[in-house]
Amino acid sequence: MSSAGSLPQPLRGIVPPLVTPLKGRDELDVAGLERLVERVLAGGVSGLFILGTTGEAPSLSHRLRAELVQRVCRQVAGRAPVLVGVTDTSFIESVNLARLAAEAGAAAVVTATPYYFPSGQEELREYLGHLLEALPLPLLLYNMPSLTKVRFERETLRWAVDQPGILGIKDSSGDMLYFHDVVELGRARPDWSVMMGPEQLLAEAVLLGAHGGICGGANFHPRLYVELYRAAAERDWERMLELNRRVHEIARAIYEVGRHASAVIKGIKCVLSLQGVCDDYMAEPFHRFREAERRVVAERAAALGLLEEPPRVTG
Repeated sequence: MSSAGSLPQPLRGIVPPLVTPLKGRDELDVAGLERLVERVLAGGVSGLFILGTTGEAPSLSHRLRAELVQRVCRQVAGRAPVLVGVTDTSFIESVNLARLAAEAGAAAVVTATPYYFPSGQEELREYLGHLLEALPLPLLLYNMPSLTKVRFERETLRWAVDQPGILGIKDSSGDMLYFHDVVELGRARPDWSVMMGPEQLLAEAVLLGAHGGICGGANFHPRLYVELYRAAAERDWERMLELNRRVHEIARAIYEVGRHASAVIKGIKCVLSLQGVCDDYMAEPFHRFREAERRVVAERAAALGLLEEPPRVTG
């Protein structure tokens, strides 16, 4: 049964985009997943977002995605809303996963623009309209143009705000001029949620009118991002500036170790592995950090106080 009724409108606070703990190409690290879910819930988050970019969703089999949704929803058991990414190149697969998510007890689904074939905005609105007709849960839009090639333009967002089945948007563009437009358009609807993706922009986004953030670092330090959100929302300037400085320090230290675009996800998984939370196996075509990079992350994470125990630098 769906728990959509438990979803705050607008959704506020920090909703971590969970990594997908893996032990192999098509095998979940089940124990690690369970520890991760409990860790972020204990950190005071406002929800969980699974099968997003940080969760490596496009690289996972549909079978594994379904297993992940069922396991997470069963474990969370209504303690926080679960949002499920259903972005896919196949309309039918998006709908199928959304229906499974509803049956499992998810509160909402999330979609970016369909990737590979870039759509025009008129085509995108028609696609979203058809999706809304078939979805059993409310929909959060996910703006990620660096990976999908298409963004939700102003006219499409204006249309989306008028759709009762769309509850808001997560913007991961990093374009603050665009974000100003997102916030402005969202003001037309009191229950419309505007969530920031890049955690380094969280404080600024909340000051501009965002309702929270979907921050990758909240996987390994949920309390930090929850406290930063609160400080910004309460206009506690001194505390906000100090916490924001720490968020930027972590981003520079952890996310810039790798040489490729996958470095952020690798960094998050590596820290979680060093913390003893879950395995850092990556879905192909990526691989976990090699030993030299892992040692760098271990040293930096320890210096930042992210490791509760001495780091494990092998495996």
